[in-house]
Amino acid sequence: MVLILAGGVWLLRGPDADDPNVVSRSGLHWHPQLEIYVKGVKQEIPQNTGLGAVHNPIHTHEDLPIIHLEFSGVVMRDDLMLKEFFGVWGKDFTEFGSSVAMTVNGQENAERENYSMKDGDKIELRYE
Repeated sequence: MVLILAGGVWLLRGPDADDPNVVSRSGLHWHPQLEIYVKGVKQEIPQNTGLGAVHNPIHTHEDLPIIHLEFSGVVMRDDLMLKEFFGVWGKDFTEFGSSVAMTVNGQENAERENYSMKDGDKIELRYE
């Protein structure tokens, strides 16, 4: 009986239960903010990016500069990377230039497109 119970717990948790790349097993609804400047000029991110016939879990509404991260089920760190938003937007991270300074919540960050966004982040990209 104990063996069966332990096996059931293992199946529920899965073999990767302690995987540090798993951000959530039950979805999430986060709201980071993103502002982009090119040579000092603020770039407008389009409203409703990622919305349409298919509702992408990474999208915008009218409340820019907020990016909506609305995932169900298991969410991996890679799902939340900044480059994923750029892909939904139809842009490459280097489209505005290859020289970019990035801050997250006022602190310099060198992860650039590989940064895994978090709830409440204030992300700023400055391309020169």
